[in-house]
Amino acid sequence: MALNWKLVVDSTNAPALADFWAAALGYEVEDPSALIEQLLAAGHINEEAIAEHNGHKIFRGFAGIRHPEDPFDETSGVGRGRRLLFQDVPEGKTGKNRLHIDVHGEPGGLDKLVARLEDLGATRVREVNKGPAGHWCIMQDPEGNEFCAA
Repeated sequence: MALNWKLVVDSTNAPALADFWAAALGYEVEDPSALIEQLLAAGHINEEAIAEHNGHKIFRGFAGIRHPEDPFDETSGVGRGRRLLFQDVPEGKTGKNRLHIDVHGEPGGLDKLVARLEDLGATRVREVNKGPAGHWCIMQDPEGNEFCAA
């Protein structure tokens, strides 16, 4: 039996990093407002557990994005398919990522893809030509997490 999974990314500003990756991948930022309202009304959480971002209530220190074509829970906004969750942690990034995202653009469109990602706040680290794997670019998201554009 195949398992469901999500990729969790540690961050210092989860909502901002979720916005970056949603724009970079064409994903949707999850909106947990309805669930938060239910939890507040029932007394299960207090106002200190929530924040506001882009006009929506979110759980403080967390933000998720999901593929727009995948199913999701109507109440929580949580995706049930391809999903990334960003969570704030107190410590900063100290070394190279052991796991990273590869972003694939249109064939022959690396320059256009890299320019779009830079416009969103990514930084180009270096370009690499790996023979049969093709030409690709190592980049960093706004918090310094490495990823590849190909």
